[in-house]
Amino acid sequence: MAHAIRIHAHGGPEVLRWDEVQVGDPGPGEVRLRQSAVGLNYIDTYHRSGLYKLASLPAVIGMEGAGTVEAVGAGVTDLKPGDRVAYAGVLGGYADERLIAADRLVKLPPGIDDKTAAAMMLQGMTVRYLLRETYPCTAKTVMLFHAAAGGVGLIACQWARAIGATMIGTVGSDEKARLAKENGCTHVINYRTEDYVARVKEITNGEGCDVVYDSVGKDTFPSSLDCLKPKGLWVSFGNASGPVPLFDITILSAKGSLYATRPTVMAYTARRADLLANAADLFDMVGKGAVKITVSRTYPLREAAAAHRDLEARKTTGSVVLIP
Repeated sequence: MAHAIRIHAHGGPEVLRWDEVQVGDPGPGEVRLRQSAVGLNYIDTYHRSGLYKLASLPAVIGMEGAGTVEAVGAGVTDLKPGDRVAYAGVLGGYADERLIAADRLVKLPPGIDDKTAAAMMLQGMTVRYLLRETYPCTAKTVMLFHAAAGGVGLIACQWARAIGATMIGTVGSDEKARLAKENGCTHVINYRTEDYVARVKEITNGEGCDVVYDSVGKDTFPSSLDCLKPKGLWVSFGNASGPVPLFDITILSAKGSLYATRPTVMAYTARRADLLANAADLFDMVGKGAVKITVSRTYPLREAAAAHRDLEARKTTGSVVLIP
């Protein structure tokens, strides 16, 4: 019998239940996947709490995993039993076995193990679309990246360093500042002891940044906008401190004809070709050593509640993996 972490009602970590589940045969275009590692991401807490609505309950949460193909359904021609694969952005990850659409899977290169893959797919592909597509960063780019020592942040530090961009990162402790700096962040600001808006203006000689990447949400709005150059781009891609409050769009004109966007990895990888291009770029960066994936901690999947508590208490750095 297969097992999964499911929620039967929205709430805190206590609603995460270790349930027996039935996993049938794959239908047309599907694969049955035996998972060896599952990624932990902040979006999982939004699904658990109800901030992001699910279609129905009970539901298996989790958006990322890696493992081995056990069976393929009709029409699946590019995957076979025994293939090592990974995915991101597909709900239902907190399980030891699952069905998933074959066109959402990517084959893993020999040099990337399952645990590393589960730690990097959602976070790594997020960094790739943020820095390559949402705002095409170059060596001339000056960016502000909130939560620079988190899972996404540490990958972004390395990616920014690889392309020669100037990255200003915010963190919540001296230890996290050290970690961000070690991973390539150009300037690090401890927001608990420094005014990051003032420091950004100081670092940029009053000019501000080209782009602000903001996964924090409520606590960094609208101050993130004050860190931008005129016509700069504010990228809100998460709400770790709670959702951004409703705001009057004229604030963007008042602060310098700013742009704002709320992207998701699902939209940026919706087409199969875009998914493969994103994953190939990520695999290349990891394969050549430009980006190293740090799995800072693992938890048994059945202890997902403890992992959620630590994540929400900001006790984690880097990537965290759940092991079925």
